[in-house]
Amino acid sequence: MIGVEEFFGSPAFTAPVISPDGARIAYLAPRKNRMNIWVLDVAGGEPRCVTADETRNVQNVFWSLDSRWLLYAQDEGGNEQWHIFRADPDDPAAPAVDLTPFPGVVALEPELPMHRPGTIQVQMNKRDPAAFDLYDVDIETGELTEVAQNPGGVGFFLRSPDGALYARGLNDDGDLELNRITPEGPVRIARFAGGDYPMGVQPFQLTPDGTGVWMGSNRGTDRMRLVRLDLATGVQTAVDSHPTFDLDPRSTVDPAAPYPLILARATGELLGVRYLDERLEIRALDPGFAEILERLTALSDGDIETLSSDDSGQRWVVTFEHDRDPGVAWFYDHATGASRLLGRAHPHLDPAALAPMRPVSITSRDGLRLPSHLTLPVGVEPAGLPLVVLLHGGPWFRDHWGYSGAVQFLANRGYAVLQVNFRGSTGYGKAFTSAAIGEFAGAMHDDVIDAVEWAVAEGYADRERIGIFGGSYGGYATLVGVTVTPDVFAAAIDYVGISSLPNFLRSLPSFTRPHVANNWHLFVGDPDDPEQEAEMLARSPITYVDRIRTPLLVLQGANDPRVVRAESDNLVAALRDRGVDVEYIVKDDEGHGFVNPENQIDLFRAVERFLARHLGGNAPAGG
Repeated sequence: MIGVEEFFGSPAFTAPVISPDGARIAYLAPRKNRMNIWVLDVAGGEPRCVTADETRNVQNVFWSLDSRWLLYAQDEGGNEQWHIFRADPDDPAAPAVDLTPFPGVVALEPELPMHRPGTIQVQMNKRDPAAFDLYDVDIETGELTEVAQNPGGVGFFLRSPDGALYARGLNDDGDLELNRITPEGPVRIARFAGGDYPMGVQPFQLTPDGTGVWMGSNRGTDRMRLVRLDLATGVQTAVDSHPTFDLDPRSTVDPAAPYPLILARATGELLGVRYLDERLEIRALDPGFAEILERLTALSDGDIETLSSDDSGQRWVVTFEHDRDPGVAWFYDHATGASRLLGRAHPHLDPAALAPMRPVSITSRDGLRLPSHLTLPVGVEPAGLPLVVLLHGGPWFRDHWGYSGAVQFLANRGYAVLQVNFRGSTGYGKAFTSAAIGEFAGAMHDDVIDAVEWAVAEGYADRERIGIFGGSYGGYATLVGVTVTPDVFAAAIDYVGISSLPNFLRSLPSFTRPHVANNWHLFVGDPDDPEQEAEMLARSPITYVDRIRTPLLVLQGANDPRVVRAESDNLVAALRDRGVDVEYIVKDDEGHGFVNPENQIDLFRAVERFLARHLGGNAPAGG
């Protein structure tokens, strides 16, 4: 077996991005068991570490437009109170500087406006914890300038090169509105049906000339396509679409996921668009980029993940997503045609020893196609295996083909792994997402059970050795599994999962509550309405703890601001009051998902022991 540390130790090389001047590459790598920012000269030489965080992994990095500074976001212990920090690539010993040093503040949507070099545009709840105002921050001095106050209901500001301000938010009917901000008040430009965009509109990108917005639209169609919205008239004009794929939806929920638009570094012009189904497809909209894309694609048989170029558009850094070869990074010089491997995230993992992830299609009992992924252990007959159903969070998210440490770890322990994109998942059309309205603990759960039945009927899975494992919404779905269908699963792992829907919604951070109308309220209900609260409790696992007899492992971050610790504490207390033996692990320095490597390793060691005991997979060394 491959060691737990080999799957969940710190990556050796990840998140590379080339500087605008093309001279240096910043990336993340370990320093004292924490991911920090390193810099490598394109011309060669030894890399230098330029941050020294010994508490929590740095998770992202980007360059200032003049290549002078490195910038990154960091929180404390997973509390998601993000601050923006500046690091000096020319002085690695200099401490990082917090550019948003305000206690309790969350800094969101950092942008580097090309028409205001030397500044960051950022939205912060400094004035009011429930509202985000717009600020400029001088990168060198840290000077903060308020640009616009949130009048209420604004979720996102845009500012054009000429200084015109626009705001996107929800109106009283729950629809999305785009308004121009004027001294006389807001002037509506466009309105979008809120139910068509459960997690908001993505992408929503100002065009370089400031006269329009490139946005994802499914108006009049089931598929998400790219249009240009004219900021003077509100008229949408088609830009690009795929006949069967949606725009890649992942960055709508996960800021670390690839953005669906590929933009020129120096000008902001549109070069290409990402679409995602079983595999990623990039459509080049610029002839010059089409040639570059062909050369980049030839570097790997994986899917392009991250892309960055210098201002000239000649020097590129690209990473690839692959089911068995995670995070391979290349440098490519289009002027010379030269390329070289920069690094791999986990160079100690042999791709030949890992398990292929195979897209499969499962039909639900009411006829929906459930796009799913099946991973089978290597070197084992694929019949009658212990199976782990691994469920994604959101639920307005999706699983996709690519490397997953959790999937490979489980397969390496002898488990078949089935990932189900149940109804409500994104990227498979508007109707597929909307089919989850009112179906928490209903048809969404039926989809999971139908997938289990498929795996058994196909001969892959042993019906007596089925496990279920999920995080966030996936944790809720896990708890639904052991309450609604207590006889199906032989083991269950709830990772930062929701046990009470009303309590979950009431404990969300104040600044998120104005933005739940088209997701949680529409799909599940409003706990402030007594009738809806009663229905939500009827769909909450905490209501049915007396049905739980499946062995349960609960994992929780103490600082989780989304699914607060009480969601797990209350569940575990109720089970222990009944004399049920439930294993409970809480990490005091984590939030909504474990980040630091020692916590990840502890988590999966516990998973390894638990599943070996209850499903009969490969036991860890020493028992």
